Amino acid sequence: MFSDLPVDTVAKTGRMGRLFVKEATLKQILVVTDGCSNSGMSPVAAASLAREQGITVNVIGVIDKSELGEKGEREIRDIAEAGGGLCDIVYPQQLAQTVQMLTRKAMTRTIHQVVNKELKEILGDSGIDELAPEKRVQVAGMVDELGEKSSLNVVMLVDTSGSMKPKLSAVQQAIHDFSISLHSRSGQSRMAVGSFPGKHKYLDIRIPWTEKVEQAHQITSDLAMSGITPTGPAIVEAIALFEQVKLPQPLADRYASMEEDDDHNGSLRDHVF
Repeated sequence: MFSDLPVDTVAKTGRMGRLFVKEATLKQILVVTDGCSNSGMSPVAAASLAREQGITVNVIGVIDKSELGEKGEREIRDIAEAGGGLCDIVYPQQLAQTVQMLTRKAMTRTIHQVVNKELKEILGDSGIDELAPEKRVQVAGMVDELGEKSSLNVVMLVDTSGSMKPKLSAVQQAIHDFSISLHSRSGQSRMAVGSFPGKHKYLDIRIPWTEKVEQAHQITSDLAMSGITPTGPAIVEAIALFEQVKLPQPLADRYASMEEDDDHNGSLRDHVF
């Protein structure tokens, strides 16, 4: 996934010299929802597409009681698995803490995967298990350091279907707290916030890329609240927000035609490959 993350000076005998991994730019999409997708392409397929582009997809299900249901829980798990990310189901008051925790855990997991892959290429199938205990400690320390110093770009996608309305104050607080935690990192951090469904597209960008979100209140202004939940299409549109990440041409052409069409009045059309 990260071709710019070489590991050098590691002996094939398992005797490791200094292990060095260049700092990376980690890309994440974080979906905050309280229900099942019911419009457009499968969110699982969309998450798989994101993963192919080097973007991890994490999902948080926000519930008041037990409203999510078995189908919703399964969808959340499947999206995160397809996107190489993590998931959790929480009450609104837990959201802010969960956003920070899930993002950090996903970062650490991604870096671990990169380091283990590089070690396996050098040490064989045994990988990190081949290393002496003191070298394993060195690897763990390096992973922690990379998690702090690597650049992090996160797009938060907020479900604004009708049932999410009473939970949006918790979403605002989560955005605010998360921006503070990003700003405290030593590595460069940016986030963007989008809501779905949009007024005329699948996704409306509420807060463009920024290093510090001070306008979290914008998430609740002029929302297109509806019963439609186009999670898959929203994930696909979020992919296009990352620099140097291109949509497959059929999807790119579809979006170009949507931008030129001002007469669909917010109607949602299915994505097709």
